[in-house]
This record gives sequence, structure tokens and C-alpha cells, in this order.
Amino acid sequence: MTEVLQKLIQLLDLEETRPDRFQGQSEDLGFKNVFGGQVLGQALMSACKTVEARSVHSLHGYFLRPGNPNEPIEYQVDRIRDGGSFTTRRVLALQAGKEIFTLNASFQVDEEGYSHQFEMPQTSEPDSLLSELEMRRKVVDFIPEKLREQATRDRPIEIRPVAPLNYFKPERREPFKQAWFRAVADLPDDDVLHRVLLAYASDFGLLGTSMLPHQVTYYTRSMQVASLDHAIWFHRPFRIDDWLLYDMDSPSASQGRGFNRGNIYNVKGELVASVCQEALIRKKT
Repeated sequence: MTEVLQKLIQLLDLEETRPDRFQGQSEDLGFKNVFGGQVLGQALMSACKTVEARSVHSLHGYFLRPGNPNEPIEYQVDRIRDGGSFTTRRVLALQAGKEIFTLNASFQVDEEGYSHQFEMPQTSEPDSLLSELEMRRKVVDFIPEKLREQATRDRPIEIRPVAPLNYFKPERREPFKQAWFRAVADLPDDDVLHRVLLAYASDFGLLGTSMLPHQVTYYTRSMQVASLDHAIWFHRPFRIDDWLLYDMDSPSASQGRGFNRGNIYNVKGELVASVCQEALIRKKT
């Protein structure tokens, strides 16, 4: 296992400070605030640590305040319900005594049932594409100097966009995009770990889908951009150390908000998870 992937796993594996209370450290990825996927993954991990013999099938989170990447985060888990088939947990994330994120997660015992899905869309094979990291390193001289180190360092999740975008000089596009992603090394057979890592990775790139028609990105100086909420539904078992296709679209943007959706498929064409997110995409005046 690579050092950067091991570091991410340690970041997501929280310390239990007292019953149903956990503490997580933060990582600076070069954003102004804590990366939303980190808080989402840590909150899910804290909920999973209070549940046995059941898998998370859905989660809904709200980002309440920006987090500080230089400070730890406390996660408080409430055991809302332990039913015959389903278990519900509520998680509150706090930093410096203030709520920054809240999560509701539902868990289910494994069972058989009816099965259908949308077909996986046609797309390029991952082996034919360059990773975001490879592309950044090829154009490192064009990246603003203050962003170069963060933009070109090794990553625990490899992302290969199907139609790469120049984030500093974006062209206008329809609100659709695709990317393959996977962990950069083999992982143990731990279903919780794979689902937590998918939650973490699901926040990469999704928000930007709603900005494609407007020729702006996170790096556009006039933009104020932030995730407002995030929801995931886990449909089928998967491994995040195998390639997964993230097929994203944005049906609507209005009133300073962009709505984004994503379907995640494995290489067999099985739909393993679905994601929705609303984001602030405000043009500052």
C-alpha cells in the first residue's frame, strides 16, 4: 500500500474519545477550508463504528459551516434506532465547539430482492486516459506558483477524466462529465473502508458539473463555491481499488445554487452507488 493511501486511511479511522464520541484530524488539500469529502467520510466512519452486521445503504449530509483544515473535528453519534432490518444514526461534527456538518445514515441487513438498473453509458476505457495528476505535472509551469505543490503531489485516489477541463481557462460545455477513479493500491476486504473511501472520493469534481455551462470553475476569482449538502445511496457491493466510472450531470442551476447528480458504475457495468449534491455557485459582486 502506498504511503499516501495509508495516510488517508489513518485520517478516516477515528479515535473514540468516549462512548459514541470520536475525534478526527484534518488535512489541508490546498482548499480554503476542509475538503467536504473528508468530513463526509469521517462522519460516516464514526456512524459505522456504532453499527454491527449491517451495511450503510444511504446517507444525507448538510455542510453548515466551513471547517478549518488545521484543527481536529469532533463527531458525536446519536443512536436513533436499531430496528429488525434497519439501523439509523445521526452524526454531528463540531469544530471549536461549533457545528460544521450533520449526517443522517441508514444501515440495513443484507437481503435478496428485486433488481434492475440503468445501463452503464458508453465511454472511454480508463487505460486510454491520463490521470489528473499526470496532466497537472505536464503543465506544471502554467499552474500558479502558490498552488503547484498541492496540485502536483501524490494522491491516494487516482482520477482519470474522460474529457479534461482546463480549470484556469475553462470553455463553455454542456452540464455532463465523466471520470474513472480508484484507490492507488490494493485494499483489504473491509466493506466499511470501501464505502467510506467512496464517500470521500464522491466529492471530487461533482460540484463543478453545474458550472460547466457558465464557463467558470472553483478557481475563477469572481466565484464563491461551496458544497451545501451531499447524499449517497449504495446499491451493490463494490471495491474502490478497482476502476469505477463516475457519470455526472447537472439538471439545473438557479438562485446561486447548482444541482449535481452522479451514477457510479464498476467495470462490469453494475450501478453500485448514486450521488446527489447541491452547491453554492455564487458570482461575487
